Amino acid sequence: MKYYIIAGEASGDLHASNLIAEIKQKDPKAEFRAWGGDLMKKQGATLVKHYRHLAYMGFVEVAANIRKILGNIKACKSDLLAYNPDVLILVDYPGFNLRIAKFAHKQHLKVCYYISPQLWAWKRHRVKKIRRDVDKMLVILPFEEEFYKNYGVNATFVGHPLLDELAKLDVAPRLNFIRRNNLSEKREIIALLPGSRKQEVERMLPVMLKVIPHFPQYQFVIAGVSSLDRNLYQKMIGDKDVRLVENQTYELLQNASAALVTSGTATLETALLAVPEVVCYKANGFSYRIAKRLIKVKYISLVNLIMDKEVVKELIQNDFTEPQLVEELKSLLESPKRQKQLLEAIDSLKNKLGNTGASAKAAEEVIQMIK
Repeated sequence: MKYYIIAGEASGDLHASNLIAEIKQKDPKAEFRAWGGDLMKKQGATLVKHYRHLAYMGFVEVAANIRKILGNIKACKSDLLAYNPDVLILVDYPGFNLRIAKFAHKQHLKVCYYISPQLWAWKRHRVKKIRRDVDKMLVILPFEEEFYKNYGVNATFVGHPLLDELAKLDVAPRLNFIRRNNLSEKREIIALLPGSRKQEVERMLPVMLKVIPHFPQYQFVIAGVSSLDRNLYQKMIGDKDVRLVENQTYELLQNASAALVTSGTATLETALLAVPEVVCYKANGFSYRIAKRLIKVKYISLVNLIMDKEVVKELIQNDFTEPQLVEELKSLLESPKRQKQLLEAIDSLKNKLGNTGASAKAAEEVIQMIK
C-alpha cells in the first residue's frame, strides 16, 4: 500500500519515522512519500521537502513568509494528487496539515491524523474541521481521546511514542560521552536545549547563555540540531565557556544534572529522563499578546499540562530573564527536596502516558483503517 506522510518539524520527523518502521513490519510492500526529515528518509520514505524549509512560528513570522507557505501548500496538493496514496497521514503541524486534510477529503482520500494539534489549548473551532476532514485521530495524550469524542470525532489514544523512543536508549558510560565531546570529567553538566527551529534558537539561546558566569563549577553544553547551520550557534556562543554537541540530545540529558529547556516536546523528554528542568519560552511580543488572549490552558509545558499541576517551573515571556533563570537553576541544583518531588511526579507521569508500544498501535490503526 502507498502512504503519504507530512511532518513539519523535528519531533514529527522522529515519531513519523518510528511509525514508518512499524508499518513496514505489518506491510512489507509499503511505499512511503513524505514531507519531513532525515529520520523519515532513513526509514525509506521518498522525501519531497525537508521540514527545515517549512517551520515558521508566531503570527508575525507566518505573515512575513506567507508566500512561501502558500507555495508549499500548492506544491503539496499537486504532489499528493499525483501520488494518489491509500492513506494520508498527518503528523501535528496544524497550520499546514489542516489545509491539506481539507483538500484530501474533497479528493476522497483517507485521512489519518497522528499526534493531535493542541486544539484543547486554543483554536477549538478547528475541531469542526477535523470532524469534517479527518477519518481517524490517533492521539498521544490521555485526555485527548475524551476531548475529541465529546466533539463527535473518531479518536483513539495509542500512548505516547516518546516512551518507545526512550526505552531504546542504552545507559552509556558517562566517560564515553564526556571524552567523545572533549568535556571535563570533573564538572557536572547543565544542558541547554534552545529548540530545533532557527527562530527559537535565536530568541532563546542568548538569554540561556547569560547564566553561565553564575555557575563556574558546572560546564554548560548546548543540544544542537544538524538541520540548523552550525554558524548560527557559533555567532551566539562567541568566546563563552560552553560546548555545542549535535544530534546527541538524549545522551546529553542522560549525563546532565539540570537543564534549561525551550517549551515543546523537549520538556517532556527531559522530565521522562528524570532531569530537573526550567521550562523557558519567549515569542515575538505581538505574537505573544495575541496568543495570550486565545490560549485557554494554565500551563505551557506538556509535563504540567498532563499532570494538571506545576511540576516544573515555567519562565514565559517577561519572566524569561537572566535573574529568574539563575534563581530557578540554583534552586533545582541545591534543593534535594525539589529533586525528590520531581522523581515522584515522573513515575505518575509515565503511568498517565500509558505503556510502550504507541508506534505499533498507531501502525495497526492505520492499516486497519485502510482495510
